[in-house]
Amino acid sequence: MLPDLTAIIRPGDGVIAGQACAEPQTLMEALVEQRAAFSGAALFLGIHYSGIVRPEHADHLRLSSYCGAGRNRALADAGVLDIHPHPYSRFAALLRERRIPCDVLLLQLSPPNAKGEYSLGLGAEYLVPALECCRAVIAEINHRVPWTHADRVLLKKDFSLTVETSREPAAVAYGDPGELENAIARRAAAFVPDAAVIETGLGALPDAVLLALTDRRGLVLHSGAAGDGVAELMRRGAMTRADCGLLLGTRKLFDFASGNRDLRLRSTEYTHDPRVLGRIERFVAINSAIEVDLTGQVNAEMAKGSYIGAVGGALDFIRAANHSPGGVSIMTLPAARIVAQLSGPVATPRSEAGIIVTERGAADLRGCTLRERSRRLAAISSSV
Repeated sequence: MLPDLTAIIRPGDGVIAGQACAEPQTLMEALVEQRAAFSGAALFLGIHYSGIVRPEHADHLRLSSYCGAGRNRALADAGVLDIHPHPYSRFAALLRERRIPCDVLLLQLSPPNAKGEYSLGLGAEYLVPALECCRAVIAEINHRVPWTHADRVLLKKDFSLTVETSREPAAVAYGDPGELENAIARRAAAFVPDAAVIETGLGALPDAVLLALTDRRGLVLHSGAAGDGVAELMRRGAMTRADCGLLLGTRKLFDFASGNRDLRLRSTEYTHDPRVLGRIERFVAINSAIEVDLTGQVNAEMAKGSYIGAVGGALDFIRAANHSPGGVSIMTLPAARIVAQLSGPVATPRSEAGIIVTERGAADLRGCTLRERSRRLAAISSSV
């Protein structure tokens, strides 16, 4: 039986739910089923993989997100998803200022430890500041969610309502990289030294780069998300520590993270804070793009008229890598996606361009004029 949310959520409330693997699926099922009772409530989704929220639910819910990833694309294509085009480093402030309202927070948590402390489980990031802003917390205590070390723990007194479940969290499986991904990953890995502090964006390409770094030593992760590749690097001894906002992977990652003090879930006010990032040496930002033009501008948001990406945290990390002693920004994409003119908005300006990598090679754009950039990028493109 689904929990009754109608006594807690009011018409017009701002509701925020854990995203991606941290989505409280039972609570989300209750939310969409009972939505008419709190018509006009605004739901901030984040990344949505479960598919529980569908376009028809916009009859009573105002839907928004910062991205078009996962099942959000269908919502965006249907015209019912509003996009927040803000850098991730701004989300805590936007929550505190109620520019993104959070009256009720829906969380998926681990069962409590011996001290009665509930863990945020698979995601901390903007949920940590949201906990300080909300009126009520509704918790789904999922017995299949690991107890992880995070910036915040919760106690039973923090909850307005709880429901216990035992269901597999929504998972993100990129699968084994193919020939194209491996070719790009090998070229990108050449720019990652031992003891680098790494950020990886979402997608199969950044994850493939991680798998090409198994022979490194002393690597550290400082990123918005950690995937299965991070667990593999840590198992092999190539990576010693990981600080991230979100676990974005499969059961392999969830089990590895359980009770692991070397893998910590942090608030966005740590992972994306420019003051924190400014102190990191050898910071390597590894991201992917929908398109890059011949001047180094990056489209990471739209493809063929559909909103599938995000502004996200890439620019926060790219700027930090460009200023870091010994650091570098690496942008990965297939050669066919280097184009003469972008078909979507500029998510990363050409002033922040670092090294662009395709299966055909790498173009180091640092210190290059526009003419030289065009020559180097054309040399690793298959479309211009």
